Amino acid sequence: MAGNQKFPSDLLLVAGLVILTDIFVIVPVLNGSFIRTALGLPLLLFFPGYALIATLFPEKDGLEGMERIALSVAMSVSIAPLMGLALNYTPWGINDISLLISLSAFTLIMLVTAYIRRGYLPTDRTFEVPFGALALTLVSGVMGEPESKTEKNLRIILALSFLILIGTGAYVILVPQEGEPFTEFYILGTSGMANNYTTEYIQGESGTYIIGIANNEHRTMDYTMEVRLENKSLPLPENLQHIRLPDNTTLEEPIEITPSVEGENMKLEFLLFNETEKNVPYKDLCLWIKVKEEV
Repeated sequence: MAGNQKFPSDLLLVAGLVILTDIFVIVPVLNGSFIRTALGLPLLLFFPGYALIATLFPEKDGLEGMERIALSVAMSVSIAPLMGLALNYTPWGINDISLLISLSAFTLIMLVTAYIRRGYLPTDRTFEVPFGALALTLVSGVMGEPESKTEKNLRIILALSFLILIGTGAYVILVPQEGEPFTEFYILGTSGMANNYTTEYIQGESGTYIIGIANNEHRTMDYTMEVRLENKSLPLPENLQHIRLPDNTTLEEPIEITPSVEGENMKLEFLLFNETEKNVPYKDLCLWIKVKEEV
């Protein structure tokens, strides 16, 4: 490594902001503030790309400043969906915390790699962000060298694009859109999992299932339920005959079934009706069961 490597203020600044973002998202007392969103947007739209570009182009002659900014945004917008796709195939799935940890880890690893790569370069070839000159430019509006009209227009276009991208991201985060209304209807075995269902009976014996209904209709719903064996209704407890379920609420109730007839490959149907249609099932599930004669 070069012995006189300059203090990597840009890398440390990004690393500090990434860690600060993690704190504001994870700590319960802080994660309800607007600062969480203000810090989260750069982590989603800028920091990962900046760290990657810093790793790929450690030399000052590799890219101009505005090119780095534009590529940082473009790469970040590409990295986040790829992270989400990868998380979809992991046990953690896609959620705020898993995406936060993944993007933070990626960014910090790239920042360390960028620091190492810069360390192997002579000081006069190492890229650095001239924070002092940038601050002077913002205050005075004077550049070291006069810009051409094309360069000025390019800076304006990139700045506007960056602001539009941040504004769009803020709108999506602060004004979440309601998804399509739907109801989940499912059956679980006695273990609480979607397996090991009772499918073989001896006449007179009973089997237990767990019925699940999740209301995501954006309003309180009134459901009715029916269980049929070979198109013949079976008795149900009163609390499952008429079900009133508030929005964003899940009901799981055990139900005991006692088949009334013998036979093989008989269709056991679980039918859920909504409040607007009483004749056609809104959701339906079925199991194929066998009932033997008592020995």
